[in-house]
Amino acid sequence: MIDCAKNRLLVATPGLVDPNFDRSVVLMLEHDDGGALGLILNRPGPVPVESLFPEWADLAAPPPTLFHGGPVAAGAVLTLALTAEPDAPPEGWVHLFGAVGVIDIRREPDAAVPAIAAVRIFSGYAGWAAGQLEGEIDAGGWVVVDAVPEDAFTPDPEGLWSAVLKRQAGWLRVVAACPPDPSTN
Repeated sequence: MIDCAKNRLLVATPGLVDPNFDRSVVLMLEHDDGGALGLILNRPGPVPVESLFPEWADLAAPPPTLFHGGPVAAGAVLTLALTAEPDAPPEGWVHLFGAVGVIDIRREPDAAVPAIAAVRIFSGYAGWAAGQLEGEIDAGGWVVVDAVPEDAFTPDPEGLWSAVLKRQAGWLRVVAACPPDPSTN
């Protein structure tokens, strides 16, 4: 098994042909021998957070829309939260890395404020069965890189794929400039 990808990013390589993951950046929430689960960070949707979760709208990081977290369980809602007070996170906040964690938005936001600086709400998630993700990584479909808190709350999700690759060394930095259709280069 490869090193655990939990709390790291999966970045799709240009060779990954699955349209669900084309140029995606996935924050991995779980990864063990039983499988893996993550959230696609760069797929904002058209639905404003305010229309579905008005009580959380003021905390929604720009763009304040519901994000498509992945092709699994589109009705499931998962929320990343950036804590403003890492030493005193709000009740119900589960730490991932840095000041980033997961929070249950079924609770009242009043209990979380002012300890939460921002939230990003996702519909669905990306999931892999035992061994499936490792096979995709071994086949060259993904690279695993370190995450920074800004990745999860970027105001430019469409530019995240290139931004993450540009901060890497070697060939990954070069891949960041790869056009969507390399044959047009």
